[in-house]
Amino acid sequence: MRMESTTTAPAMTPAPETKAAPETMTAAFDDFMEAFEAFKETNDRRLGEIEQKLTADVVTRDKLERINKAMDEHKRTLDQMALKKARPALSRGSDSIEAAEHKQAFSAYIRRGDEAGLRELEGKAMSVGSAADGGYLVPAETDTEIGRRLSAASPIRALATVRQVSSAVLKKPFSTSGMAAGWVAETAARPQTGTVQLAELAFPTMELYAMPAATAALLDDAAVDVESWITSEVDVVFGEQEGTAFVSGDGVNKPKGFLSYTNVADNDWAWGSIGYIATGNAGAFKAAGPSDTLVDTIYALKAGHRQNASFVMNRKVQAEIRKFKDADGNYLWRPPAGPGQQASLMGFPLAEAEDMPDIAANSFSIAFGDFRAGYLVVDRTGVRVLRDPYSAKPYVLFYTTKRVGGGVQNFEAIKLVKFAAS
Repeated sequence: MRMESTTTAPAMTPAPETKAAPETMTAAFDDFMEAFEAFKETNDRRLGEIEQKLTADVVTRDKLERINKAMDEHKRTLDQMALKKARPALSRGSDSIEAAEHKQAFSAYIRRGDEAGLRELEGKAMSVGSAADGGYLVPAETDTEIGRRLSAASPIRALATVRQVSSAVLKKPFSTSGMAAGWVAETAARPQTGTVQLAELAFPTMELYAMPAATAALLDDAAVDVESWITSEVDVVFGEQEGTAFVSGDGVNKPKGFLSYTNVADNDWAWGSIGYIATGNAGAFKAAGPSDTLVDTIYALKAGHRQNASFVMNRKVQAEIRKFKDADGNYLWRPPAGPGQQASLMGFPLAEAEDMPDIAANSFSIAFGDFRAGYLVVDRTGVRVLRDPYSAKPYVLFYTTKRVGGGVQNFEAIKLVKFAAS
């Protein structure tokens, strides 16, 4: 594929006007598509100017950047509205008497520090979730809700495989070589085939915490949904911390991100490392045929993983790729097909992860792979809350913890793009 430009410059239309915040996802999507049409027209003009004058007009370049930023804002609005729409009410109701009792006892603990109800319930259940250092498990509804909202806030969690465990470490055997086989004659001896090589991967869970504070007046207000408040306080910060760790975490007191493993040129790939394709230009795409690197990356992945693969990059890198065209003049980046859906690049879903690095010399700014097969997120069952009315009077602190781990489980399912000469 080659980046080409049109030879005729269409009439220039004004950049999209600044409008009031849209009230519906449909309106937000319409604004986004309007900005995309303006972007295509302006970029076509820029390419036409480059072809005719070997350089683009400053006004055209500035307008293109403004539209690019406007598209990012419209997409961010769409993402936020989709997230809000995906949040179900905490009070979903339950036919379980035990769940209702737990919810009532937990509310009493949060509001007044009354531990009697929780102690009785967890004693009857012989619960191992309440550790010796204190704290109580939040009701099942709140625990489930936090997990769902993290999936929206952390794109890697949404793409990866998620496992629930009750221990501190998940150990997983993985076959690094397939079972051996061979051809034999009808009456020939059948020699023993080679043994399957197994590797044991360990995924320890690390503690992630938040400590929101509330006044006594807030807790005394019966109209306040305390569980919803705790969820809204911790889900964003948990999601941000997780998102960073799943991408670039060093594995010390946090999950190990896929960018933190040994990275090697794909031709030298071996188990335990992540293969990369170099752009051929330090800190940039190649001047001629920049999209060739993306094609090479796609086909570096085995077919079984390629059919489930997604691109992962941040908004700035996506803004650069929006300008690419194929040999027929079609844009490689396509907008979402509808509200709440993902954009696509060369036919593959594109997930925005702001923790991915910007384009720079030797940066790994684009990932492509089957993350469900390649990356594993490990959640230890239960979110724990410890009420502390003493350390920050007159505020009541809620020490909320969740144990999360993560790491690469299949090293051939993820490939990277390195912005380097080789």
